[in-house]
Parts: sequence; C-alpha cells; structure tokens
Amino acid sequence: MHDAQIMKSVMETYGATHKGITEQHRHELDVLGYTVFEDVIDPIWLENLRTTFETLYKQEGSNAGSEAPTPGSDQVRRLADLVNKGKVFDLIYTHPIVLSAAYHVIKKPFKLVSLNGHDPKPGFGQQALHSDFQGSRLAGASQQTNALWMLDDIAEDNGATRVVPGSHLSPHFPQDLMENVMNKHPDEVYITGSAGSVAFFNGQIWHGGTTNLSNRTRRVYHSAFTARENQQQTDQRAYLRPETRARLTNEARFLLDV
Repeated sequence: MHDAQIMKSVMETYGATHKGITEQHRHELDVLGYTVFEDVIDPIWLENLRTTFETLYKQEGSNAGSEAPTPGSDQVRRLADLVNKGKVFDLIYTHPIVLSAAYHVIKKPFKLVSLNGHDPKPGFGQQALHSDFQGSRLAGASQQTNALWMLDDIAEDNGATRVVPGSHLSPHFPQDLMENVMNKHPDEVYITGSAGSVAFFNGQIWHGGTTNLSNRTRRVYHSAFTARENQQQTDQRAYLRPETRARLTNEARFLLDV
C-alpha cells in the first residue's frame, strides 16, 4: 500500500479522524498556530509519567538526554529516546487527539520526529525564538508539529513556552526580523495550562522556552511529528531495541518509521 493508504488505516485504528478535534481547536491551529487540549492525561497515567521521568533521570545521571544533545543541557533536566524506555510512553505518540491535530496541520502522511523530556532548572530555560522546521515557510506547507505533554502546572513564572501567534503563516524566520532572538517579542504570549493538558503547535510558529523564575518543576514530554520525507531528530531505526519492536503494532511501527 502507498503511505497515504497506510496513514488512513493508522488513523482509523487509533480512532483519529479529521474531526477528532473540535472546530475551535482546528481554528486556533489554523489562525494562531497553537492550541491547548485540557485533561488529556488521566490521573493514574499522569502519576506514572511523572514517576518515570524522575526514575529515568536518576538512573541515567550525566548521560540523561545524550541521545539528542542540545546546547545548555546542563541547565535543563533532559531525557531522550523515550520510545525505547517504557510502554508508558506508547500512547503519547499514538493518542487520537495528537494524531488528529498533526494530520490537520501537516495534511499528509507523517512520522515521529522524537519523544523527549524537558524540565528547565530554576534560573534557566530561556531559548531563542525559533521554528522547529527549517525548510519551506510557504503558507499552507507546514511540515512539522510539536506537542507538549504537561506533567506539572505550567505558568508564566516557571518556564512556559512563548509563541508569537500567527507567525506560522509568515514567510520569515525570527532572525530575519529580530535583532536579538533571545529578546521578548512584542506579540508573544505564554502557553500555560494545568498538569494533564497537552499544548499542540505548528512547528513553523516562532516559539521558545522561557526562564524558570520559580523553584517548581516544569516537566513536559515533547512529541513531534514531521512529514514522512523529512529527517527524524531521533533515528528510530538506529535506536530501536528488540524488546521495543516486539511490543509494537504495525501501526505504531509506521508512525515510528521502523
């Protein structure tokens, strides 16, 4: 079968449809470039995800996040390659809400880019405004999405992600128009929400983390999707463990491109 046929079957299997998200959420993704889905993570799963975050970070120590290194890793508690680190993560990249939202934005077959954990330490977390996808910025040609699975309440003082609404429709990157992309943008807003919520945004929107000014954690899991012709951040074929492959359905393997 062609990818389009397989993608349709995958969506049907997981109960994801074009109308799998509300008209309001679709409108926000189209016009603003981001939206927030509330109460996606049930209390038991939420506690398991939190416990797993702390357990993995303690176990991996200085190697935590090393599968997807980024600048300033010592300022953020990071985890990476989470597809291989427990069944508890499987629903993050197969959940009907995120699959429906991803298809609404990308509009063609897609795959997982990466599944990582992120928690800025107090006093750190500020990022440059950037776009996740550095390819075409033609309107209607969105190639990538990102979902933030909130394990903690996220507010303006503990490192919320900032976005510039509507910037996913701009032909420009932040560095094209800003003298310093670390600075505050006059139109930026913070994506906030309660633990258990999922923020979802077009990868082309100008966005970045902010400084955690509190003493609270701001733990999230990032799950990103991209059109199938693009590269993954985490090469799932290279990293896939035999025990992971053994538990995956054919539909999950398609989403992981393995």
